[in-house]
Amino acid sequence: MVSASLAPAGPDRFVSKPLEAAAHSRFVQRIRRRYPAELALLPPGPPSAALMRQTLAALQQMGLDAAAALRVLRHLVLERLAVLDVEHEAPLAEVTGAMTDLAELALNTALQQALLELDEQHGAPTCPARSDASAAAPPCRAQLWIVGMGKLGARELNVSSDIDLIYIYDQDGETLGNALGRGRISNHEYFAKAVKRIFGLIGDSTEHGQVFRVDLALRPNGNSGPPALSLDALEEYFLVQGREWERFAWLKSRVVAPQQAIEADTPHALRALVQPFVFRRYLDYNVFEALRSLHQQIRNHAAKRAAGHPGRLHDVKLSRGGIREIEFTVQLLQVVRAGQFPELRTRATLEALTRLVRAGLMTEAKATALGQAYELLRKVEHRIQYLDDQQTHLLPTRDDDLLWIAQTLGFADTAGFLCVLDAQRELVAQEFDTLLGAGALPCNGKGCNGHAPASADDLQAVLGQLPPGLALRVAQWTESPRVQGLREGARQRLLRLLQRTGAWLEAGRVSESAALRLCDWMEPLLRRESYLALLQERPAVHERLLRMLGAAQWPARYLLRHPGVIDDLAGQQLYQERFEAPQFEADLEARRQALAASGEDDEEGLLDLLRRAHHAEVFRTLARDVEGVLTVEQVADDLSALADAVLRVSGRWCWQRLKQRHRDEPRCAIIGYGKLGGKELGYGSDLDIVFVYDDPDERASEVYAALVRKLINWLTVKTGEGDLYEIDTALRPNGSSGLLVTSFEAFQNYQQNRGSNTAWTWEHQAITRARCVLGPPDLVQRFEAVRQAVLTAPRERTALAAEICAMRERLRQAHPVRAGRFDIKHSPGGMVDVEFVVQHLVLAHAAAHPALCHNSGNIALLHAAEQAALLPPGMGQAAAHAYRALRQRQHRARLDEASTQIDPALVAEHSAAVRALWAQVFGACGGGQAAA
Repeated sequence: MVSASLAPAGPDRFVSKPLEAAAHSRFVQRIRRRYPAELALLPPGPPSAALMRQTLAALQQMGLDAAAALRVLRHLVLERLAVLDVEHEAPLAEVTGAMTDLAELALNTALQQALLELDEQHGAPTCPARSDASAAAPPCRAQLWIVGMGKLGARELNVSSDIDLIYIYDQDGETLGNALGRGRISNHEYFAKAVKRIFGLIGDSTEHGQVFRVDLALRPNGNSGPPALSLDALEEYFLVQGREWERFAWLKSRVVAPQQAIEADTPHALRALVQPFVFRRYLDYNVFEALRSLHQQIRNHAAKRAAGHPGRLHDVKLSRGGIREIEFTVQLLQVVRAGQFPELRTRATLEALTRLVRAGLMTEAKATALGQAYELLRKVEHRIQYLDDQQTHLLPTRDDDLLWIAQTLGFADTAGFLCVLDAQRELVAQEFDTLLGAGALPCNGKGCNGHAPASADDLQAVLGQLPPGLALRVAQWTESPRVQGLREGARQRLLRLLQRTGAWLEAGRVSESAALRLCDWMEPLLRRESYLALLQERPAVHERLLRMLGAAQWPARYLLRHPGVIDDLAGQQLYQERFEAPQFEADLEARRQALAASGEDDEEGLLDLLRRAHHAEVFRTLARDVEGVLTVEQVADDLSALADAVLRVSGRWCWQRLKQRHRDEPRCAIIGYGKLGGKELGYGSDLDIVFVYDDPDERASEVYAALVRKLINWLTVKTGEGDLYEIDTALRPNGSSGLLVTSFEAFQNYQQNRGSNTAWTWEHQAITRARCVLGPPDLVQRFEAVRQAVLTAPRERTALAAEICAMRERLRQAHPVRAGRFDIKHSPGGMVDVEFVVQHLVLAHAAAHPALCHNSGNIALLHAAEQAALLPPGMGQAAAHAYRALRQRQHRARLDEASTQIDPALVAEHSAAVRALWAQVFGACGGGQAAA
């Protein structure tokens, strides 16, 4: 996606590359003069890792020691890459991949030689003895891992790059001593000596130059830290001293040697430390300020270097719009988001751009533009370094060198090349400044600029700038330990947010209730500074959050339980889309695979993954609901589709992790009843479900019982991310006394009144709204056949009406209503009356009128009954209109957390229509209720 032509189209801009273009490189000239015989040792074509090992062996057979052979090999590889790159248009990944392979080969070779020498002097480094270990068992060997950072870790090494390394060993202890039993030293000393030897083999300058310049400055405590660090010391450093900018560095980290450890995946303990340090489990906007500070230091340093030297402004890596700003743009989005979205975790820049597009965090056009700029800048960087093999990123000042770079990139002249280069760098700089400056949007000039210093240095002084109601609420914080305990940076963010909220309140952009609820929402979260950072960095999120909080009470409470979901308010597409189950399931599967790739797909990780995804989708629906984008019916449709998707994903993952499973795909189905079955779920609704199976295996009942217990636990257990749904299985055959999962044959016999154990009428009422949510296609069809048979079974209508009226009366008595009030759901003339009427119509008349068998919802079935002449003209429509109005009132009351028992006058017309419907269908048996 992110590779395309690097310059504007047009024949006048391009010329064919000159023959022997690589010969212009002074470095290539030197290599060809000095190593003419050795050049033939590297087989033709791109220098792969296997060809490099072969060539290294050949060089050593010529009498060169390992250090010399590695240096000569580097020269041969770089000469080959220069030719392939500038004369044959080698892909960027081929060049950087070859350099990375060379670095890994060199480090593996140097490490093995260093360990052999040290073992001879001091013996092998060992792990502490385990209490359960056999006395005869040899002690285990402590391991040293070489961690590649930056471009080495991302396999993006440039042709004259240094390599950023960190050395980590897994166990403290001491060595065994040499053959004479002498020379014992601690593992720490042993590995420090190893680091020194590796540096000598790789980084010392000899008559053949260097293999790579080695930089250890990224290790904990920088150049003042120990050369090698134990895992325990690294863990303590991350917990106590790890800084925000180091998270960007460790994002690209990768163990590059020894090769045996990589193949055996022994560094998994290191990965378990690094992942939570880099990727926080919540959306982390604190890194914006850290990256601003780091980037400002880089720009200041570049400006100082360029003072009096204008040519140094043309640094394709560090100057404005350079490679580093593309990397920072990508890494910032990864560090903020990849804790919750593991599919974003990748080290390579171009791959990360592709994943950001897939995740909807960047438009494809923007990612393509940044990708093109990255490829051009990296190719320019390589050509600069081919000239003299210098670690520089400055455009050359010699005209012939500039022209050579331009022509090897396909430009006719230097002017055309510089024009395109400047345009690309400006594009990068603007995108980077937009990303980092997103919180700096002005808002009415009342001290609400995202990054302007707060006009007051404490909360007390800010109170005078706030409207009275908000000031009174904020005044309660002046003695709050939460506020007093804030770091200075977080305190300043809080002041800016209060100033911005007050300005918007005075300007009429938000309501006072919204501002007060914002305070209620923020107070328990003050110590979680990332939320303050998010709101400061994203004024649009801040304003939309206020609108949601002002709209109803339930959203405020939901946001308090799941604050991380507010990041979804950043995108305008939130209000232009609706829930799509296939995409939701595909995203979850991609995240599961990403967790599996890093060894984090344990049960706890998957439970949290499901909950975060579910909460985010509920919030998106809630946001669209509050903004009036969705109708009540659409809200119910989307929440029901979400529940279906969660059940499908949870069921699939539970089966995959079930130890007792005896087949690849389960022969089990989930039948949804009630609001789930009728696709009328609301916020916080529980799920009425029944489990059935159809499997001849003798172990089936035990296996599916274990599956159901596991699935219910997955759905209901509370983790740090909350829960998913409450589950009600009371509608299974024989209710709470019945089996948790039933064979399909037993379910069929029970529902169709075969045998002595049969369903009650109220259970047949329930099946009118039932549907198969999950199961094999043939089992779904068989359930539909059973449901159809139940609905069309012959019934004595008078007896049926009497049973339904009796059930309605019991339900009414179980839900008393205060005198003078009307309960939207349970009062006579309320929603339950409509639901019972529809159930009676279906059970009494579906045999003669098949349209009533469709599980299409109460409103559609009322219309169908009227069309079938089961209701007088207009009565079905009037009742349907009343039912919709009552649902809307109930929905709004629940959002506001208000009582659903209201003044009867507010719904007099609607309740009258429902009473008329009841009297028409039930006549005398419903007379008492209708008159109540």
